[in-house]
Amino acid sequence: MNFRRRTFTIGAAVAVLGLTSSARYLWAQAPAQRPRAIKIVARRFEYTPSHLTLKKDEPVVLELTSSDVLMGFNLPDFNLRADMVPDKVTHVLFVPDKTGTFTFLCDIFCGSGHENMQGTITVVADAAAEG
Repeated sequence: MNFRRRTFTIGAAVAVLGLTSSARYLWAQAPAQRPRAIKIVARRFEYTPSHLTLKKDEPVVLELTSSDVLMGFNLPDFNLRADMVPDKVTHVLFVPDKTGTFTFLCDIFCGSGHENMQGTITVVADAAAEG
């Protein structure tokens, strides 16, 4: 084996070991350090759940799906938008950076009840900051 090939092989092995170690580190973290997963299902003409309460600056992963037709998820106050495809899960990382109550809505026409399809997200300050 020539020098270049050996160097490439050793370099590739080190890179793979580094990636594997990084992945193990991410999964070895305590669950409290990982973003909380929240499932949101859309169906004509509602979201389930239609109201969420989140903590400011706490990362969450929204797991968005539709049970019938293509839908949209639009949270304009946070400039967050995603398509909700039937029987597929769309993962969206979201870190709310302000408190208050905010409306999310469907932005893809889905039928005669589309204009009323919405929900709310209430973002509260961390409990430690409130006391």
